[in-house]
Amino acid sequence: MKVTQVALRPTDASNNAGRPSLTPELLAASGARYSRSDEGLDAILAKIDPQNLDKSVDSIFKMIDYGHQSIADMVPVAIFIDQVSLWLAYYVWSLCPVAGGQESSTRYINYGSIEELSPDSFGIAESEKSQWKSDVRDAFAAYESALKIWENIAEREQNVMRLPQSLSEDKSEKARKQVDRMRRNYAFDRARYFLPTCASTNMMMIQSARAWTSLCQHLLSHELSEAQTLGAQIVAELELAAPRMTRHAVAKTSIQNGFRHEWQKLQQMAQNRCEHLEGEAESEHPPRAFLTVDLPRDVSAEDIAQSLIFHDNRYAWLGSALQRSSTRFGWEAVALAEIRDLNRHRTGTKYCPLVPQGFYCAWDQLPPQFQSEFGAQLRNLNERGKIISLRALQQLRQAENSYVYSLLLGTQFPFEHTTTADKFIYEAELRTGSGAHYRYAEHLHDVLEIWYEKFPQTRNRVLEGGAEPE
Repeated sequence: MKVTQVALRPTDASNNAGRPSLTPELLAASGARYSRSDEGLDAILAKIDPQNLDKSVDSIFKMIDYGHQSIADMVPVAIFIDQVSLWLAYYVWSLCPVAGGQESSTRYINYGSIEELSPDSFGIAESEKSQWKSDVRDAFAAYESALKIWENIAEREQNVMRLPQSLSEDKSEKARKQVDRMRRNYAFDRARYFLPTCASTNMMMIQSARAWTSLCQHLLSHELSEAQTLGAQIVAELELAAPRMTRHAVAKTSIQNGFRHEWQKLQQMAQNRCEHLEGEAESEHPPRAFLTVDLPRDVSAEDIAQSLIFHDNRYAWLGSALQRSSTRFGWEAVALAEIRDLNRHRTGTKYCPLVPQGFYCAWDQLPPQFQSEFGAQLRNLNERGKIISLRALQQLRQAENSYVYSLLLGTQFPFEHTTTADKFIYEAELRTGSGAHYRYAEHLHDVLEIWYEKFPQTRNRVLEGGAEPE
């Protein structure tokens, strides 16, 4: 694991224009002074002693301990995080859902070349190490086998990729490279369900020092050693950019107690029999969708439809009736691969108790003409994923909190998102639009069908896509 704070610096154009440049904390301190001055920026900057920048910062930041944490929201910090587990990356995003940033994508990168991982770095119990190593090797082997299957299919039957006719007929080098990329994406999209959550990924985030501090409080309060290690390394990097904030970046008793309470609830949920992992049912738990919308007293279904009359792209106008309507939607079971995508960059509150409900491996995507050739092999891989997911569920029942490193991206969990209707509409359009992953496009389509039942006049106004390839 490697954590690196990256400082911003002014562009040449900014320097040439004579624009000021400030440290992150000095930027916040200068902004805070707007509440105590009506003289404008030049007057504020004129009072900064270039020989003693700390004086200008300290006079403002001393108030943070008295409830003015909004000042710390004006301290921008960018941090790059290399080589953390897929699970920890998911967890970090769940705590910082609207941070700016990116993560290495399972849709564009071959994860099959990752070196063998050490159980000690994840706190795997001594009695579980041998089985854990075996499951991780099996998972990566299944991923590589699935990748070959889907690459073979895409190579021999290009229609499965739904290539635009213009691209199919284009013989240029540019078109060939685009088709090659789409072929890789097609295979990655369907093979990724066998990736174990202990696999390494890279991510970067830009957010305020206050948000980083809150994240560190949760990581340092967590019982898993990987989370604690990441929290400590972020604190060290935060010290470079916002040293006055790090005294707040410590473990918190209230968070630790909250974690224990949630852990107990999780174990209670895990005691229920899981038919799709323990019984004879198919390994995939049907991803049944649900949606509830609470309209304000003065808002009607017609008002909801009228809120979309100027909506000509997913970034366009959405009226106040949508903005005021509380919305909760989700699915009984979603693969973690999709949950990771649905979890990032979204306002509102997500709820995802990590109790395995089933296993999905893209079996439904196998074209009929390839059933005889690849059907048995894919079923065997599916069975392997089902067994590994069941083993993780059993570890949870035994109170092994490191069970999260035994999950696969195809392991399914309940997922719900509470937000407002305008945010739901945006996500539904985004996640069914051009380049959307086929699976979460299906999930959002299912929720939209419930939406249309409630608000039929919006069917042609919500800009639902068909996950067109790009």
